[in-house]
Amino acid sequence: MSANPILSFARRLHAGPASFCAWSGMRDPAIIEALLREGFDCAVLDWQHGFHDFSSIQAGILAAHAHGAAAMVRIGVGQFAEAARFLDWGAAGIIAPMINSTADAKAFVDYVKYPPKGARSWGPARAANLTRTAPIEHLHGANGFTLAIAMIETKEALAALDDILAVEGIDGVLVGPSDLSITLTGGETVDAAHPLVDEALTRVAASARARGKLACAFCMDGTRAAELAQRGYHLLSIGQDQILLRLAGRQELAKAKLGLPAAGKGSGY
Repeated sequence: MSANPILSFARRLHAGPASFCAWSGMRDPAIIEALLREGFDCAVLDWQHGFHDFSSIQAGILAAHAHGAAAMVRIGVGQFAEAARFLDWGAAGIIAPMINSTADAKAFVDYVKYPPKGARSWGPARAANLTRTAPIEHLHGANGFTLAIAMIETKEALAALDDILAVEGIDGVLVGPSDLSITLTGGETVDAAHPLVDEALTRVAASARARGKLACAFCMDGTRAAELAQRGYHLLSIGQDQILLRLAGRQELAKAKLGLPAAGKGSGY
C-alpha cells in the first residue's frame, strides 16, 4: 500500500529530489486531476489570487488525495482562521502571503500548529479521515506532517528572513518573485527574473537549508523551475493552470496557422 500523501508529504520534500506543484487558480477539480495525471508531485490551491471558493477548496483537496498527492492552500493575507479550517479539511500545508516579520510568523504559527508550538483549535473534521489517524495520533503528529510555509515577497520580509526562519513552527519559506520584484525596485517593475530577485533567491535557499527548513518558490515556467531545483529548492511551481492553458493554446494555435496565408491576402480558394 502506498504511503498516505498527507502523512508523507513533509518527509518527501525534505528527502528530495525537488518536487513540482500544480498551482491551481481555477475552481474545477478536473483541472487538478489532469495536471496530477501528467506527473506533478502535489497541488497548491490558490485562495489568495485564484477563483476558488470553499467548495472548490474541499473538492481540490479530495481530488489530489484521490490521485495519491497532497494539496496545500495559499490563503489570503492574514487569513489565518481560514488556514486552520483548510487544514481541518485535509490540506497538507498552508502557504501564507506577506509574512514580513517574526510577529507575522508567530501569528501564523499560532493558528496552524497545535500546542506546544501554537494554539490551533481542535477539529480535524476531514483531515483525520484522510490520514486515517486516531485523535491522539493526529494531535501529536499534525505539527510534523502539516506545513506552515511563509511567503517571502517584500523587502521587509527579506530583511527579516533569518528571524522568520528561526520561528518555531515555521517549516519553510516560499519566494513570491513578482511581488518581490515590485518591492525591491520601489514599484518600478514587475519582473520575476529581475537580478535583484535572483540574488534574493540564492540567499533564501542558502538560509533555509542552513536551518533545515524548506526552500520553495513560484516559478513562471519549467525552465526556471529546473534551474532553481539545481540551486537547492525543495518545492517549485511550474506556472499555474491559466498560464499553462494559455501557453498550450498559443503553441497549438501557432502550429495550426503555419500554412495559412498572411492576413489580407485571401485564402486562394
